[in-house]
Amino acid sequence: MDAKDGKDPKETEPLRVGAAVRRRRRALDLTLAAVAERSGLSVPFLSQVENERARPSMRSLQRVADALETTTGRLIEASDAARTIAVVRADTADTDDELPYAPRARRLVRGRHQLEALEFTGEYDTRGEFQHRNDELMYVADGAVEIEAEGRAHRLGRGDTLFLSGGVRHRWRATVPETRIVVVTVADHITTPTEA
Repeated sequence: MDAKDGKDPKETEPLRVGAAVRRRRRALDLTLAAVAERSGLSVPFLSQVENERARPSMRSLQRVADALETTTGRLIEASDAARTIAVVRADTADTDDELPYAPRARRLVRGRHQLEALEFTGEYDTRGEFQHRNDELMYVADGAVEIEAEGRAHRLGRGDTLFLSGGVRHRWRATVPETRIVVVTVADHITTPTEA
């Protein structure tokens, strides 16, 4: 309790519930427009809440919770649980045999999150084409790669990055032994590589 006004600081702290609202909405397979209609709140406001650019009042949060067939307490609890800080050490041999490009791929973010980051080491050739719904960033930590995106070839060396907006078809291959490339994208919308 704050001695000045007698209020619990948690009660006066703005609510951060965006991730929980988004997860619950997607679990119910609802669009923002459907939640807006159910709650009487605007689509832009709900989008800002989900992206943590706006924090709802308790009254607005109650309307959102009702629209999502849950309670404000569950949304707040889910948001508190969703706040994660995790370290993955460089010397961690955390390769993932589920990845089609294992064993020399390492997850840089553990657990199930929207952000996915992978580090590839070695002479890779994806042999297939990727197309992600959301944006992607590729960073060459060491070595060199050649990336073909929308029919154009891009050669990248150590320290170079390539940004691909969602929907861009691409493939890549390492052109130097022991190349290390970091790929960061939004995990929920990653598609499986297709054979070319």
